[in-house]
Amino acid sequence: MNTNQSNLQTISQTVPQIGKLEAIIIRPARGANCVYLPQTKAIQGIGLADDRRGLNLNTKPHSNRQITLIQEEHINVIAKLVGLNKLDPALLRRNLLVSGINLLAIKSLFKTHVNYLQIGEVLLEITGECNPCSRMEILLGAGGYNAMRGHGGINAKIVQGGQLTMGDAVRFVSHTQ
Repeated sequence: MNTNQSNLQTISQTVPQIGKLEAIIIRPARGANCVYLPQTKAIQGIGLADDRRGLNLNTKPHSNRQITLIQEEHINVIAKLVGLNKLDPALLRRNLLVSGINLLAIKSLFKTHVNYLQIGEVLLEITGECNPCSRMEILLGAGGYNAMRGHGGINAKIVQGGQLTMGDAVRFVSHTQ
């Protein structure tokens, strides 16, 4: 490993900011309107207890998209890109709205690292970016899909379940394999 790569590994694992869980958003059924909750339970290997994944006993366990997160700071960017003054985060259909920490920076750059987020009692393994779906064209209007590209948030697996409550601290946790 060269010095530049070693340095990049070190600095990419430095996320001192502590974020905040701003909102919990669930969908009780496929295609249903999203609902805000003050708290819920994250079920290891499945999803959120009140969300369609947690309510459906046929949910495929160990999916890479058990829970979705989006950055609050990106909501205004998406709104501006689609010509809106204000945007309800529930329209974007992500489970957790997080502020104060760069979610995309949590996605590991190296295969030797697995990065996690600790939110309250819950430990999430970051599995990749959460790309928008074509439904964004309907919900946000023409160009909604492209407005969300690069701003759609991240997917995660629930490694350790537990209680999630609005206002919980969001912390970066790194693990070298």
